[in-house]
Amino acid sequence: MEFEDVVRRRKMVRKYTSDPVDPAVVDRVLRNATRAPSAGFTQGWSFLVLDTPEDTARYWDIFVGDEEWEADGWLRGMRTAPVLVLPCASKAAYLSRYAEGDKGWTDEDEARWPMPYWYMDTAMAVMLMLQTVVDQELGACYFGVPPRHEAEVRTTFGIPDGWDPIGVVSIGHPAPTGGAKGSPTRRPRKPVEEIVHRGSW
Repeated sequence: MEFEDVVRRRKMVRKYTSDPVDPAVVDRVLRNATRAPSAGFTQGWSFLVLDTPEDTARYWDIFVGDEEWEADGWLRGMRTAPVLVLPCASKAAYLSRYAEGDKGWTDEDEARWPMPYWYMDTAMAVMLMLQTVVDQELGACYFGVPPRHEAEVRTTFGIPDGWDPIGVVSIGHPAPTGGAKGSPTRRPRKPVEEIVHRGSW
């Protein structure tokens, strides 16, 4: 698939068929994610992969009884995803990396960072996942972990302290019909002329 087609066709898919995803495709998605840029080549990301019915059910079971979560109609479609990937970022990895000799800092002071690159770099890895999924003619959706459930997600899957799940990527074969409609069906895409500022704002 041409790159322009990948970019144009990328969208959030909220319902999937029961067809399994080829493990080789999942591996390619993850391998491509590691090609994202990272400050100092820190590569302070890790990916928790849930690709069995038992593991994905364990994830969704965390939210049983949460009326606010279950009230969202999109959840029924999302539960059909055969693969969930939780990208996790390590702030400590970046602070430690930039205290090494080739970076010139002698401490791990977080105040030196103008932005939290540990999250930004992991988010770029997520974008490569989403693009690779499209290139494989599959569907994906990126969504968040509700803060009120993060501790249980960590405990259930043994995510170590110091690794922050920045969200979830669902992967699967898009269902031909159904699934909750996303915001792009209700809001127009902003024209480039409205969001690009050349020379000054």
